[in-house]
Amino acid sequence: MSQRTLTFVTGNVKKLEEVRAILGKNFPFEVTSYKLDLPELQGEIDEVSIKKCQEAARRLNKPVVVEDTCLCFNALKGLPGPYIKWFLEKLEPEGLPKLLDGWEDKSAEAICTFAYCPSSGDNQEILLFQGKTSGKIVSPRGTRDFGWDCVFQPDGYNLTYAEMSKEEKNKISHRYKALDKLKAYFIRNCQ
Repeated sequence: MSQRTLTFVTGNVKKLEEVRAILGKNFPFEVTSYKLDLPELQGEIDEVSIKKCQEAARRLNKPVVVEDTCLCFNALKGLPGPYIKWFLEKLEPEGLPKLLDGWEDKSAEAICTFAYCPSSGDNQEILLFQGKTSGKIVSPRGTRDFGWDCVFQPDGYNLTYAEMSKEEKNKISHRYKALDKLKAYFIRNCQ
């Protein structure tokens, strides 16, 4: 019997690699990826994830999972939030801590939301699985091969995500927490 597949809409090879590592071998689906340029939506975290997932399911005409990651600075009332990709692209890692130069509060929250659409129908309910990790924004430390990991230091650690081993990060990250919920859902409902 062939293994069932779950389509993760991403063109980011590192993200796909991390998702597969976190889900592990006992996940009941093989996770495949499909690169699809989706519109960059504006709105609140859940709203962006839902709309992204609906559009991906409509275009691919099958069940899909999409992921949206946010980095929310508490002093800036949640910004850059879902727009972190664009802030990082324009400011690079060195510019992110500078956004907080005028603030004592350097605390932040990393939020990952996986949205799942079980079919391609127009009125399909989208399921959200969200994970959050609290931390603070620091000057870049560690490798720079995965987004803003080099400026986010999770609470209780002296290392940024970028300074941690992949295994260590994958045990505590916002992505791990969201995928843990997604995995539990699929194991419970799809066996």
